[in-house]
Amino acid sequence: MLNHPTLDLMQSLGFEGMIKGIKDLQNNPESQALDHLEWLGLLLDYEATSRQQKRFERRLRTAKLRQAASVEDVDYRAARGLDRSLFQKLATNDWIRKRRNLLIIGPTGIGKSYLACALGNKACRDDLSAVYHRAPRLFAALALARGDGRYARMLKSIAKIRLLIIDDWGPEPLNADQRRDLLEIVEDRYDSGSIPITSQLPLENWHDIIGDPTIADAILDRIVHNAHRIELKGESLRKTRDQTDQA
Repeated sequence: MLNHPTLDLMQSLGFEGMIKGIKDLQNNPESQALDHLEWLGLLLDYEATSRQQKRFERRLRTAKLRQAASVEDVDYRAARGLDRSLFQKLATNDWIRKRRNLLIIGPTGIGKSYLACALGNKACRDDLSAVYHRAPRLFAALALARGDGRYARMLKSIAKIRLLIIDDWGPEPLNADQRRDLLEIVEDRYDSGSIPITSQLPLENWHDIIGDPTIADAILDRIVHNAHRIELKGESLRKTRDQTDQA
C-alpha cells in the first residue's frame, strides 16, 4: 500500500487518474496477485483514460453545441431519408481528417441540428476541435468584432477549428459584409478544416441567398465541390413525437 506522501506527490503532479486507479486496485482483492509491471500498466491505463476524458470535456465546453447529441442515439427509424451507412461513415470522422465539408439539407424539425451536433460531439471525443454557430449569430458576432477591433483575431480563431458547424443557414439574403465574412471563413478553411452546414434551403437556392454572383461562385466552389450531402425529407420529428405522446 502506497503511503500518503506518495499520493500527495502524485496529486501535485496532476496524476489524478493514477490516484483513482490505486484506490480501485487496493479495494480489489484480485489485484494483490498482480506483479509490479502489471500494476504500473493498469495505473497508466487509468491515467490515460482520465486525461482523454478531460480533453473531451474541455473540447465540449469550447464547442458550445446546441444539443446534447451523440451519434449512438441517432434515430434511423424515422421516415426522413437518412442514409444509415453514410452517417455511420461520417461518424468515423475520416471526412474531417480529410478536410471535407458536409451539407445537411431538409425541412424544419427534421433533425438537421441534432445530426450536426452529434457529429460535433464525436469530433470532440476523438480529440478534434469543434465549434457550433447558428449562422445569424455568427454574422452578428463578426459584425460586432469588426466594430471593436477584434475582427482579425476572431477570424484567426475560427480558422484554427477543425470542425466549424454553421447551423440554420438562410433563408435571409446576406448583406455585403456578411458575404465578405463568409468568403473569408471558407477561404481560410479551404483544405485546412471542415464545415458542416445545415439549411432548410435547397442547394440550388444558395447562390441567390449569397447575392453577389462572383462572391457566390467563389464561396460555393470552396464549400460544395468536396462536400458530403445529407438531404432529408418528411414531416417534422417534433410533430411526429407530439402525435405519439397524444396517442
